[in-house]
Amino acid sequence: MEPGEFQCVAGRTLEDSTPWWPPLPTAPEGAPNVVVVLLDDVGYSQFGCYGSPMATPTFDRLAANGLRYSNFNTTALCSPTRACLLTGRNHHRNGMGRIVEFASGFPGYDATMPKANGMVSEILVRNGYATFAVGKWHLAPAGTMVHGGPRDRWPLGRGFERFYGFLGGETDQFHPDLVHDNHQIDPPRTPEEGYHLTEDMADIARLYLTDLRAASPTKPFFLWFAPGACHAPHQAPAAYIDKYKGAFDQGWDAYREEVFAKQRATGLLPSGAELSERPHWIPAWDSCSDDEKRLYARMMEVFAGFLEHTDAQVGRVLDFIDELGETDNTIVVIMSDNGASAEGGPRGSFNENYFFNGEPESLEENLKRIDDLGTPRAHNHYAWGWAWAGNTPLKRWKRETHEGGVADPLIVHWPRRISRTGETRHQYVHAIDLLPTLLDVIGIEPPESIAGVAQQPFDGVSFAHTFTEGAAASRHTTQYYEMMGCRAIYYEGWKAVCFHPLMMMPYDGSDPRRPFDEDEWELYHVAEDFAETTDLAQKEPDRLADLIELWWQEAERNLVLPLTNMPGRHGDYRYRRDHYEYYAGISSLPDTVAPNLRNRSWQVTAEIDNTGGDVAGVIANHGSGAGGYTLYVKDGRLCYAYNFLGATITTVRSEVDLPRSRTTVRCAFRSTQPFQGEIELFYGELPVGSGAIPRTVPVSFGISGFEVGYQRGPSTTSDYEAPFPFTPGALGKVVFDVEGRAPQDAAAQARVGMATQ
Repeated sequence: MEPGEFQCVAGRTLEDSTPWWPPLPTAPEGAPNVVVVLLDDVGYSQFGCYGSPMATPTFDRLAANGLRYSNFNTTALCSPTRACLLTGRNHHRNGMGRIVEFASGFPGYDATMPKANGMVSEILVRNGYATFAVGKWHLAPAGTMVHGGPRDRWPLGRGFERFYGFLGGETDQFHPDLVHDNHQIDPPRTPEEGYHLTEDMADIARLYLTDLRAASPTKPFFLWFAPGACHAPHQAPAAYIDKYKGAFDQGWDAYREEVFAKQRATGLLPSGAELSERPHWIPAWDSCSDDEKRLYARMMEVFAGFLEHTDAQVGRVLDFIDELGETDNTIVVIMSDNGASAEGGPRGSFNENYFFNGEPESLEENLKRIDDLGTPRAHNHYAWGWAWAGNTPLKRWKRETHEGGVADPLIVHWPRRISRTGETRHQYVHAIDLLPTLLDVIGIEPPESIAGVAQQPFDGVSFAHTFTEGAAASRHTTQYYEMMGCRAIYYEGWKAVCFHPLMMMPYDGSDPRRPFDEDEWELYHVAEDFAETTDLAQKEPDRLADLIELWWQEAERNLVLPLTNMPGRHGDYRYRRDHYEYYAGISSLPDTVAPNLRNRSWQVTAEIDNTGGDVAGVIANHGSGAGGYTLYVKDGRLCYAYNFLGATITTVRSEVDLPRSRTTVRCAFRSTQPFQGEIELFYGELPVGSGAIPRTVPVSFGISGFEVGYQRGPSTTSDYEAPFPFTPGALGKVVFDVEGRAPQDAAAQARVGMATQ
């Protein structure tokens, strides 16, 4: 505040002066606390209260004492839905037409959310709220998710006062890539000590509330709680997984029938609702072999344990709010960001990096490691038959604009305001409606500007009237969808939709290069046919034509164009270079800004002081036990190890010890043919070792980062145990030089991006 703005009286002495303090921001009288729990990749029918046999007692209790919504809609993908929820604007208007890793140079896709689209956190913190974010973020441009870059689009730069979680699209639940506020940290415990990320998040959320109440007994809070669950890797404590042994032996076909019957019996779906048919690309459960059934059932047991464990941790947070005596005036919103995920492929995966790289994973390989599923030793995902079943009764899944991709569970619990509990609401609701609804019930007008930036109007509308009016009409009447070329338009109970093949997964046999104007649009009266079982396109061509024209109008207005199903083709490569210089101890770098060594020749040089003769540790590492490379010194020798998808590790060791002096070591890779090459090791210019790398990954080492002077773990090679830091003070500058332009396999890159949602 400028001196002239003070309303004090300043005399010559304190005795003839009157002090004044500017008022603190104050929330409206009786303003509720708000807790938003956003799950990841959880399908429409995977909560117990949405028909699932999986145990979700916390979510079920909230629905029984609150409201369950049957027609809540998202964007079909992670980052875009999160942008909608937090800003009340459509995903393309936020620059989030895709995920942040696949930004492109068009306004609807640049992954740089405009400050003109203020977040709920930015509004509430200016209106007397404490604001906390715990869990997954995935809303900062990929090149800025580094500690040497700007933080204005990290949570603390967008209105949150505290943050604990991870910035990217997914992380290992036992070895997470953690950020606390604005700095990277290591997990507080190891898996052997009982660590799991979701439990850690619940602990931190409770700590934030404890700290708040110590400082301010009455200040309302906004808690954004976004666990990594149930995105792959599916990992949970063994006790939660093992309790489901045998629970899914009946398979996905029987699961759907059972769930569908419960959905109709409980009023989630109208009595006349139909169950969509099994598509040809998903095998009938009875056609699977005994080994396949055993593997697929275990994969689903792991997922179920993961979900129930998450439900329990959310319950711990809510139990603490109850201990504070604040449950009555706390709005709790539970939802998912998109439909269930099919990225495990037809057979599921022990190591998701196989999918990232377009490598087939055999049934035999998965069966060998079936007992490791869900543990720190696996990076697993279930077979896509379970994703289809997880969206019962709907068609398709995550990333697509049929209902299986965009329809999700939504529960609202608020004892002070919701008196008719346990009811189901059937009004159309979209992710962009959350922010307008919260401001409506709190009593805050949308700001005209935030931090001097004029604000754009909301695209969403409040659905607060449905809290008390069960039969009220929906106020959200028109909504476009677009994701990876798949399109749809909802208008007053009708929906036109078309599937465009995805370049990275053309699983239905259609051509992903098909022109967009050759796509076949379908028409459904979703007010009566929620599962899109009866296509009315031939019966009502005029209505379909009108809806398609409406889609084009909405697409132009919302920055959807140009259409593409290949988001990586015009990706943001501004953060790539051919020469990199590092020093030991840098914070772990994501793949988007790490040296890109794939399918090209390169060399690494490092300055080492071995005058004491006992140096050891990691020089540079990219990846983890699921795949990657590491350059290190052990037992006096320079070593290079290449881990191919966790299946085979090739190690090249120097044949002589490091000299007891200051030495420049060098590791050079010569690409001999695609995804193969030769490693040579040098002390100065003296060759000291060589070996062949029979197979390198074409696209990605997965979610694990790049480090210099240590490794975050789990270890890339069994030759050492992470973090294996280099001897303090003995590692100087580390330089990477790469040759030629790395080939851009756009289809493969798209697989990576979509798998990290």
